Amino acid sequence: MQDYEELKQLEDDLWEAADQLRANSRLTASEYAMPVLGLIFLRHATTRFNALLPTVEEGIPARASGALREERVRLGFQGKAAIYLPETARYDYLAALPASTNVGEAIRDAMMAIEDSVTDQNGNKLLAGALPKDYLGLERDLLAELLKIFNSPLLASARGDVFGRIYEYFLNQFAQSGAQEGGEFFTPPSLVRMIVNVIEPDHGTVLDPACGSAGMFVQTGHFIEDARHRSMDEVDITFYGQEKADLNSKLARMNLAVHGLEGNIRIGNTFYEDHHQLLGKCDFVMANPPFNVDGVQVARIKSQVGEQQTGRLPFGLPGTTTKSRKKEAGETISNANSLWIQYFYSYLNASGRAGFVMASSASDAGNKDREIRQKLVESGHVDVMISIGTKFFYTRSLPCTLWFFDRGKPADLLDSVLMIDARNVYTVVSARSHVFTDEQLANLSAITWLYRGENEKFVELLGRYQQEVGDWLSTMRERFAADSGKVSGLAVALADFGKVTADAAAVAAVRDKLGDEHGLTDDLLAGFRDELATLEAQADGWQAALQAALGAADTLLPDIRSYPPDSSFAARKALQARLETVNPQVKAALAALEARHKAWLKLLESAEKPLRARQWPRFAGETAREARKALLPRDVRKREKLTARDLAVEACKRASYFIAQGHWLLGRFPNGWYDDVPGLCKVVSQAEIAAKDYSLSASRYVGTSLSSPEEDGSVVALVAELHAEISALQSEARVLEQSLDELLSELLP
Repeated sequence: MQDYEELKQLEDDLWEAADQLRANSRLTASEYAMPVLGLIFLRHATTRFNALLPTVEEGIPARASGALREERVRLGFQGKAAIYLPETARYDYLAALPASTNVGEAIRDAMMAIEDSVTDQNGNKLLAGALPKDYLGLERDLLAELLKIFNSPLLASARGDVFGRIYEYFLNQFAQSGAQEGGEFFTPPSLVRMIVNVIEPDHGTVLDPACGSAGMFVQTGHFIEDARHRSMDEVDITFYGQEKADLNSKLARMNLAVHGLEGNIRIGNTFYEDHHQLLGKCDFVMANPPFNVDGVQVARIKSQVGEQQTGRLPFGLPGTTTKSRKKEAGETISNANSLWIQYFYSYLNASGRAGFVMASSASDAGNKDREIRQKLVESGHVDVMISIGTKFFYTRSLPCTLWFFDRGKPADLLDSVLMIDARNVYTVVSARSHVFTDEQLANLSAITWLYRGENEKFVELLGRYQQEVGDWLSTMRERFAADSGKVSGLAVALADFGKVTADAAAVAAVRDKLGDEHGLTDDLLAGFRDELATLEAQADGWQAALQAALGAADTLLPDIRSYPPDSSFAARKALQARLETVNPQVKAALAALEARHKAWLKLLESAEKPLRARQWPRFAGETAREARKALLPRDVRKREKLTARDLAVEACKRASYFIAQGHWLLGRFPNGWYDDVPGLCKVVSQAEIAAKDYSLSASRYVGTSLSSPEEDGSVVALVAELHAEISALQSEARVLEQSLDELLSELLP
């Protein structure tokens, strides 16, 4: 499910279906948001439950049955990355209820049963009051339909980040519909994962004082499992969150529970309340606070200013104003960004790390904010600054910056800050949405590894890419053969048809059958045969390109597989050089595949349309239909499986893609250690920062890229973005055209 196009289509389909509640029940967005999110929660909770159930059942004696067996299942889920669900609270059970059932009552009872069953080690109910229960007032038929919609096979098999992204999409769609306040509660997974990759939270006390729906904690769980290869019950880690909105705190508790995580989530305005009292005690702080908040009352936060860094505001108050637009009279903070920045710093212990999202303007703000930045820089604990481009948020199009503190920085790095300008690093999902791919996240993380002297991680990443190349190269022979088989079948069918078009008797019979308007001129028939002859002459060249790629792959595969995981940098670099020699042949094979698909399908279209092939008695129509389906890309909207064409093309593209990832790493860091890369990254000293008036904007330091636009990917990204925008405009045009046609049909007699 890493296919962003397919995932986007699934999101849109689910939203359109769920939005029936608003369209057909006269509910407002705020009224149907939580019931729908509750069903998504239940679907995902059941998916995770079903995934772990076989493992849990392995430890239950076969003789255990009924209530005893169910109690053993419940106990078996303790410490697992999923919650135990009573049988009547499982999505499968609810989706299979008879039509006569009061579905709203059944869902409400399921939510109550889950709240009662999910407890911590002390018996405290972790979801008490968090799950939506307002289902009785919703139309029975609509609820039953929604249960079916969210029970789709794709959702039933969704895992990890896939479901998280669907959850994100719905949260933000509701925000745009007015169900939430500005979408403040959610941070895109790309940015959360970048934060987690840099600060590496894997133990101790983790705080998010603006936790929204707890995405930071969920991604921390993924990091521990995927990067540290440990389960959550094997690590000593505690999550603390604070959120000012009651609704968002419920979402956070739901999100934690569905991933089998426990956290202490408190309701409170972080500017005025500090419920967890963790000043100087946190191993990790992560957050995406609301940007550019004004109106925070100075009188209520003055006491937070601490001498010698003993308060939550160790570096003082930012700029103030008496021109408050709020109802409260008195002096207020003009922009709260520097309040948040200081909070995150002050909560850290002597070795703690922080990572957070901040408005780009905070990196260069003047006056009091500039003085606060100066003190932060002089502390030596500003670690990394990453500039992020636009369109990463569903509800915001502005760029942002990721800030990172490390109060345990080694002495040799205290005078330096790593600046990364990642504004040109992104993947287009749609005209309004950008993400980081797994590889883009890894490549950016690799810069921080090298900066910290963790060169072995860089070599390991290079090795993973090379292994991916080998895996994809090894699939090419089988996939090329399947593709070639479909092409050959179509070529034979069209060759046979070409012979028939030269048979005078057969031509006369078809002309007679079609009548005077047959259009089957001798020139048209001869032109088809000429085009067929041209393609047959090109066939050997296309096949030769495929064979050349296969031959090169066969030569390299034994070497790729023979490299041990702990190979040296020199060995990996030498292997990368060899892989890059095969890349032109892989690209040539891709071009050959696409050229022959296009050519044979175009000839098939000529046979079926101008020549009316299906009216000829000896045309292999069934073979042609199967070939067309196999040699065209799948229709994502219809949830079609990958075709023979898709599989062959994918093998080439993915092999070439991972070769390019290795090239990206070595093209920028050819010696396997950190170097400044113009346009991408630079390590700057405190003196350099002071010379630029304590700006922490990466673009002011890294300069301009020396690589070509094609090499750094900006041209590819721009073309993809333009394509997405054009596609969106075309889709809107089709909708408008249809609406206009419907209107005209009503107005005209």
